[in-house]
Amino acid sequence: MTTDALTPRSPEETRLTMTQFMQPEHSNSLGNVHGGVILKLCDECGGIIASRHARRPAVTVTVDSVNFIQPVLLGRLLLVHGILTWVGNTSIEVELEVEAEHLLTGERVTTNRAYFVYVALDESRRPVRVPRLLLDSDDARRRFAEGEARQQRRLAAAGRGR
Repeated sequence: MTTDALTPRSPEETRLTMTQFMQPEHSNSLGNVHGGVILKLCDECGGIIASRHARRPAVTVTVDSVNFIQPVLLGRLLLVHGILTWVGNTSIEVELEVEAEHLLTGERVTTNRAYFVYVALDESRRPVRVPRLLLDSDDARRRFAEGEARQQRRLAAAGRGR
């Protein structure tokens, strides 16, 4: 199905879960997975979501509100869940939640939450307009309002408030 590049899309259209099994090369000397490994997986998941929404390449602009709730141990399956929360003219915010699953028990624990912001690029690598977010549920409207507030705080902190 082909759609116009600026046709609004719902958060559900680009929702994604990525998984990766945590091996020794992902760990530090304590047997915990490096935070950088987790952030890289979050950035990959978020970048895919942003590019799917924009139907263009998207690059990371900022990483906002990263919370490391508890460590991820070796031998766990890492699940990175991502969903669009807010869209501006060229910017896209993605909420990411990370879970670690113990494969032998099935127990899952939330280990991280973060918001990543991306900008879509045109062929000249300049920011380009992105589709609006279709707010088709109360949850999507709530997430959008919260994302708008975060974006206003980011702009104010950068001295670029509207």
